[in-house]
Amino acid sequence: MKRTAVINVVGLSESVLGEHTPRISAFRSAGALSRITPAFPAVTCTAQSNYLTGQTPAQHGIVGNGWYHRELAEVQFWKQSNHLVAGKKIWETLRLTDPKFTCAKMFWWHNMYSSADWSVTPRPMYPADGRKFFDVYAWPYFIREELKRELGEFPFPAFWGPAAGVDSSRFAADAVSRWIAESAKWMERKFAPTLNLIYLPHLDYNLQRLGPAHATIATDLQRIDAIVGDLIDCFAKHSVQVVLLSEYGISAVDTPVHLNRVFRERGWLTIKEELGLELLDCGASRAFAVADHQVAHVYVNDVSIEHEVRTLLEKQTGVEAVWGAEEKAANGLDHRRAGDFIAIAKANAWFTYYYWLEDRRAPDFARTVDIHRKLGYDPVELFLNPEIPLPKARIAWRLLQKKLGFRMLMDLIPLDASLVKGSHGRRPTNPQEWPVIISSQPGLLPGTPLDSTDVFQVLSDHLTQI
Repeated sequence: MKRTAVINVVGLSESVLGEHTPRISAFRSAGALSRITPAFPAVTCTAQSNYLTGQTPAQHGIVGNGWYHRELAEVQFWKQSNHLVAGKKIWETLRLTDPKFTCAKMFWWHNMYSSADWSVTPRPMYPADGRKFFDVYAWPYFIREELKRELGEFPFPAFWGPAAGVDSSRFAADAVSRWIAESAKWMERKFAPTLNLIYLPHLDYNLQRLGPAHATIATDLQRIDAIVGDLIDCFAKHSVQVVLLSEYGISAVDTPVHLNRVFRERGWLTIKEELGLELLDCGASRAFAVADHQVAHVYVNDVSIEHEVRTLLEKQTGVEAVWGAEEKAANGLDHRRAGDFIAIAKANAWFTYYYWLEDRRAPDFARTVDIHRKLGYDPVELFLNPEIPLPKARIAWRLLQKKLGFRMLMDLIPLDASLVKGSHGRRPTNPQEWPVIISSQPGLLPGTPLDSTDVFQVLSDHLTQI
C-alpha cells in the first residue's frame, strides 16, 4: 500500500483557485485536477459518504446532513455515529487486501464508533445541570488528552457560529483548520496511518457568510493555501502522497425560501405553544420541510394531500424542481430516510427552516447557535445580530452569567435570512463551482468529470499503486 493523506478542503473549486492559492495551484500544475460531479445533495455528510463507500444515498442512507426520523417523529441533524452509514468503507475494503492497513479520521463526519483505527471529532460535554463544555471526542480515548496537551484546547467556538472564520481576541480566523492540520501531523508522527483523512473547513465560513465575490475571500484563500502547503511539505518528508479534494463548491445566493411558512399558511403545520413561543410539531403536521442548504426534504404525513403539496412546491418562487418517487430513484436518493418530495432551489436561492410568522414568537433556540434543535441547517448562525448594540458586551455578560452558574441564553443570532450570501446543495450551473480532486499522479485521474461515487475507486487506486 502507498501511504496517502486525503485533505478535504471544504468549498474548494476551480472558481476560487488562482493567484491567492499559489501552493494549491502549484500542486495542481505538478499533477492533475478533475472535477467531481457533485453528490446529491451536495452537502458534507452525503458527499463524504459517497466518497468513502462508493455508493449513493439510496444505498448508504445518508440523504443529507440530517433528516426526519419517521420512527421517532423527530428531525435530527449532524449525528456522529458511523453506524448510520451503510456499506463497507474504503478502509474496510482495503483491509481485506492488506490486514495491516490503518486509517485515521481527522474530523471527517460520522466519525464516532467507526472501524477506523484512530479518530478525532468535535464533541461538547453536557453535564446534567444544563451546562455545555466545548471538547473533542477521540478514539482511542488517550488521543484526546495527548492532543490537547500538545496543541492546547480545540478552538471550538471558532468551529461554527459568529466566531468562525473571523479574527478575534481569542482566535485567529483560521484557528480551527490550523488545529486540525496540526493534529493530522501529530497523527502522522505518532501512528503513520496508511490513510489519513483530514477535514479543513476554513473556506466554508466566509464563502457562505459573505459570498464568493466578496473582497475578503482572497485572505481566506491565502490562509487555507498556507495550511495546505504546510501539510503537503510535512507529508512529503514522510513519503506520504497527498490527494486534495472538496465536497462542494459554493455559489452566490440572494433569495431565502421559507417553505414551512408556505405550508403553515395552508394549514398543514401543527404548531405547539410552549412558554409563549412556537414549536413545530412534525409528527402531528400534515406536511413539513426539512431544509438543508439548497435542498429540502418534504415529508407528507397525510397522503391525501400529496398531489396538492407537490403542486404548491412547484409554484414557489425560488424552487427550480421537485422530485417525487420516480426522480428520487433516477438520482440515487430513493431511501426511506429521504423526504416524500425533494425540493431543489434555483441557483440564487436556498431554503430556511423558519416556520413562525412573527419573530417575537420564534422559539428561543432560533436566536442561538443550536445545530441540533433546529429543524434544518441554519447558516444565519454565522452572524451576530446587527440589531444588538455592543454585541461584545452582550457576549461578555452572557459568559459571566455562565461562569457564575446562572442559566443563560446566548441569544446573539439574527432572524434575517437575507444576510446569507453563499450556499450549496444543488448542482451548480457553472461547472467551475463543482468540487474537485487534485493528485500528483495524473495517470490516476480520468480526464472527464468524476461521479462522486467514483472517488472511492480513485482513492483506492492511489493507495494500492505499486
